[in-house]
Amino acid sequence: MKLKGKTAIITGGGTGIGKATARLFAREGANVVITGRTEETLLETADEISGAGAEISCRVSDVSSESDCIKTVESTLGKYGRIDILFNNAGVCYKSNTHETDTDMWDETFDVNVKGVYLMSKHTVPHMIRQGDGSIVNNSSILGLKASPAGFAAYSASKGAVNQLTRSMALEYADKGIRVNAVCPGTIYTPMMDELFEEWGNRDLGEKRYISVHPIGRLAQPEEIAYAVLYLCDDRIKFITGTMLSVDGGMSAK
Repeated sequence: MKLKGKTAIITGGGTGIGKATARLFAREGANVVITGRTEETLLETADEISGAGAEISCRVSDVSSESDCIKTVESTLGKYGRIDILFNNAGVCYKSNTHETDTDMWDETFDVNVKGVYLMSKHTVPHMIRQGDGSIVNNSSILGLKASPAGFAAYSASKGAVNQLTRSMALEYADKGIRVNAVCPGTIYTPMMDELFEEWGNRDLGEKRYISVHPIGRLAQPEEIAYAVLYLCDDRIKFITGTMLSVDGGMSAK
């Protein structure tokens, strides 16, 4: 059990990649705290994982709210006494060309995707510094490494910011025992992607369009990203920090 005795916070933990990572971390022995804005999905995930005999708790929280982030960190410390892993997974994605992007949509994208990473890290890092140890993984995207012509300017810009924040934090805390990395997925089967498939007017057509840009010829399952996150949190590879790990079916190689 690679994470036995460790405590992990996973934002956006009720569905998709967050849910898959919570399930994997719990199976690997971690105490898991999942957060998100929708109580129903959080409770369903917590019930499913705890039913398998693992330790998990959930908290309704908006990562763009500083007070919510503070409460998440404090409640986790109150229950488990430490935070070993922070997976900044919560995110939103809207498809829109730059000139057609509503200002509120732009602001929400950066509030959740970037500010949320900053706030959760801001209030977790001091405790990791006191411990002299910790691992932070930020969920970025292949679109943080390369642009798309399909109208994801706000999302791509936010993920590019996440990558630069990841690099900066990795350097800031390298001598404090804290590793900071990012995972950059390609297209994953998640509820978020279901909505983007539907925007093509024909779900099958939309799915085929996304598959076509992945050289491997398919899309990924959330569990495949979860294992990449676990890899970045493994104490046996503590020499890795400041990296953007692409899990993209070959997209970044093109």
